[in-house]
Amino acid sequence: MKPIFTAHLFPEIEARLIELLRSLTQDEWELQTVVPAWKVKDVAAHLLDTQLRKLSRVRDGYVSTPPPQIASHNDLLAYINRLNREGVEMYRRLSPSVLISLMEVASREYVEFHQKLDPMAEAGFGVSWAGEQKSFNWFDTARELTERWHHQQQIRLATNRPGIMTRELYYPVLDCFMRALPFAYRDRRGETGTHLRFNVSDECGGSWYLYRDGEGWVQTALPQGRQVSETTIPQDIAWRVFTKGIDRQSAETQVTVSGDRELARHVLGMVAIIG
Repeated sequence: MKPIFTAHLFPEIEARLIELLRSLTQDEWELQTVVPAWKVKDVAAHLLDTQLRKLSRVRDGYVSTPPPQIASHNDLLAYINRLNREGVEMYRRLSPSVLISLMEVASREYVEFHQKLDPMAEAGFGVSWAGEQKSFNWFDTARELTERWHHQQQIRLATNRPGIMTRELYYPVLDCFMRALPFAYRDRRGETGTHLRFNVSDECGGSWYLYRDGEGWVQTALPQGRQVSETTIPQDIAWRVFTKGIDRQSAETQVTVSGDRELARHVLGMVAIIG
């Protein structure tokens, strides 16, 4: 699988976010999003908090309080959830005007930071939802793009604004999400020499493949061996499937599967976020 280079997309995704936030009415800031605990303003607060945390920790090497010992995925999940909760509680106290002003500054520095990184150097954090303890910068940057894109999409969905359904911006998000496939299927059995196919429909989508070799599932750019299942997810809900933004029962009514249904439908439980 080829690296996903996305740093050049950050200026547009950030500009769209600032434009979106500026357009919100006072009532829209308090609308509920698909995240049960978060309203629109909470999502905006989270986006500001994670930018500032990334710049402080990775760019500046600053740690105010050493993190707790992380011995398991559940430990990591609890730690990240605590940081997210504390950040939202802090920044949702700000007025929308102040929050936007701070985000404008943070966004400029954030874009510059990612564009200066060597994409093939080791990242400050591994992409844990893909099963990696260590990752390249290109993957961590792509993961950050998925965060900026899907949280902005949550705001757009809650406020009935048009989504960012352009191939330039959405396809890299999907491509990054799909890098979680081998980790998501690590405990699923399969016949050696076969592959699974996963499609996201419409103009922003594509196809991804998992091949079963002698040791486990491996992601490949092209199909290899005999196909045993195929899953097709509409692009309108694909991002929600992988970010816990839609319940599985609702997703299953919109997804098309063929072949081994158990293997085909397992992707609907894949999560490409932490939290």
